[in-house]
Amino acid sequence: MQQSIPAKIDTSAGETTVNLRHYIHVVMERRWLAISAFLLVMVLTAIYLAQAKPVFQAVARMQINRESDNPLSGKESFSDARYEMDYLQTQYKNLQSRTLLGMVVDNLSLTNDARYAKAEDPISRLGLDVTISPVRLSRLVDIKVEHTNPSRAALIANTLGQMFISNNIAQKQASSSEALTWLMQQEDTTREKVEDAETKLQEYRTEKNEVSLEDNDNLIRQSLFAAKDTLTRAHIDSLQSDETIAEIDRLLADSKPIESIPQVRDSVVIQRLQQELGLRESALAALLTRYREKHPNVIQARGEIEKMRQAIKDEADYTIQALRNNSIFLKKREEALVANVEQETAKQQALNALRIEYDALKREANNSETIYNNVLLRRNETELLSRIAANNIVLVDPAPVPIRPVKPKVILTILFGLFGGVMAGVGLAFFVNYLDDSIKSQDDVENTLGLPFLGYVPNIKTNSVVERDLQAHSHPQSNAAEGFRTIRATLSLTHKPEKLRVISVTSTIPSEGKSLVASNLAIVSAQTGLRTLLVDADLRRPSVHKAFQLHSPVGLSAYLTGANSDLEEIIHKTEVPNLDVVCCGSIPANPSELVGSARMKEFLAQVSAKYDRVILDCPPISAVSDPLVISAKTDGLIFVCKFNKIRREHARRSVQRIQAGGIHIMGVVINDIDFEGKDSYYYSYYYYQNRYYSTYKTTPEKGDKADKSEVIKS
Repeated sequence: MQQSIPAKIDTSAGETTVNLRHYIHVVMERRWLAISAFLLVMVLTAIYLAQAKPVFQAVARMQINRESDNPLSGKESFSDARYEMDYLQTQYKNLQSRTLLGMVVDNLSLTNDARYAKAEDPISRLGLDVTISPVRLSRLVDIKVEHTNPSRAALIANTLGQMFISNNIAQKQASSSEALTWLMQQEDTTREKVEDAETKLQEYRTEKNEVSLEDNDNLIRQSLFAAKDTLTRAHIDSLQSDETIAEIDRLLADSKPIESIPQVRDSVVIQRLQQELGLRESALAALLTRYREKHPNVIQARGEIEKMRQAIKDEADYTIQALRNNSIFLKKREEALVANVEQETAKQQALNALRIEYDALKREANNSETIYNNVLLRRNETELLSRIAANNIVLVDPAPVPIRPVKPKVILTILFGLFGGVMAGVGLAFFVNYLDDSIKSQDDVENTLGLPFLGYVPNIKTNSVVERDLQAHSHPQSNAAEGFRTIRATLSLTHKPEKLRVISVTSTIPSEGKSLVASNLAIVSAQTGLRTLLVDADLRRPSVHKAFQLHSPVGLSAYLTGANSDLEEIIHKTEVPNLDVVCCGSIPANPSELVGSARMKEFLAQVSAKYDRVILDCPPISAVSDPLVISAKTDGLIFVCKFNKIRREHARRSVQRIQAGGIHIMGVVINDIDFEGKDSYYYSYYYYQNRYYSTYKTTPEKGDKADKSEVIKS
């Protein structure tokens, strides 16, 4: 029958936190493995300290200045920070260069040194002993050399620094010598180029008959500017004259009096003639007051007036004609000036044509002269610098002979050994724990198998089958007996426990304690007053008769084969009140067929009607199919797992086989837990609880057996 599973409390929030206690007990569970790893690391550390030779470190300090910092430079030194960093890093790498180290090896004959003689490559071995350490925020750098001989370490450090300085000076001198040779060659070449350029320039002047094209260029340009200025003024005068003539023609076309023309009116001669005309007209008017028209004086006066008017008209015509003649003159003058400007422009263009080649020749001459001067200046500077060993690297502090060794660092090595030993032990413990995937706890049962957890069975420290399988009867005050009573209580709290009349007990593999659980569960059930029957349904390797010390009894196999049809003959009384047993009897040849027969079903029907609870000890699941056939006829199945023996995947597949047969699994019992040893972590709560209550157990009466009065210590 199917039983409902009680709702589980949600503990996901607690599982997300780091369980430090769990980690501690993982280590404690495998403490001997962790201690062994720790001791191994410490032994190796001790061996290293005992065999390691003392190593001394000599330190020489150098100062690397800028390359431009020399006594002959009159300029203040400025440098780009990025360039400075590149330069310093380059020098640091050069201090560790294979060439320099090889020179030190040859100079000090280090191939005969015991530290380097056995090395395949003494230079590379020396490089391992040399450390270059720049001093932060300075141009100082420390050369650190390690050696088992302190004097040798100091000698190597000082030799390395001195040879680096010597190489630096030699490189600068070689570079200066090469530069000086090249500059002297360039001096001769540039001098020839200067002379050749000057010769070509002079020949061009002679050919073109020009002493100085620069001066002629200035004169022609000034003459051209003057001609253009005169032409501009003449053009303006011509335009003004044309406008005047056009205005005069317009006034004459409009029949305006000629005297109204401004140029005529402004004429001094005409103004004088008009004044004289006015005087004569005034005199005529005076005469007309005295004489008549025919009077000779009047006639004479009128004649003079007409002459005067004709003179004015003639003068006006002359003035206008003069203006016309002036306009013509201005036009001709403008044309002449245009021709002059064109002529001056042609001269300027001709001069420009000459200047193209002239400027090229002169530019070449100037460039050659500038290059020559620069080469001459650099040659003089390089020649002067080559006479001085300009060195920007100084050995500030030569390395003294060290007094105390730097290796091995005993305290630090011991601390590292302690730390490494602890980490190795803990790591190995966790690694082994990670590889261990056996069933060990309630979480494994509920999470991996997905089944209810019924309880635990402590380790019973005896090899006697009678002591083990009758533990709840022989030692009722023991922790094991209390564990079986806990399982009994858990079963009684399931849904409708009164319907759990026939229960089968099995496991995954042999030797997991299924018979132990079945026998003791039957005993604690009988102790509650229930009429209980324990049936040895393992027809292949029976064990119930051994526990209850029944020799060659008639058992279940006889009933199933029909050799004995009387149920009372195969049921045997035990010393446990309310508990009867049915042994296997003789081992049959066909156990699978017998347990699946109608006789088996009839047997279960009869005993379930006679007893309050029937417990069947079945074979393991992985061995045979018998437990599946038997359990299919029961009300439920108890699955037994031995602590830290059966793998989770193996147990899960066994559970799948049981559930695939439609068998109801009431829960899982974990057997054989050593509370006093390495397994105490997993069920320490139950252990200490049982130990606490065991101190309050009542002492048995004097008539009881001594073994029943013994309290099994936890």
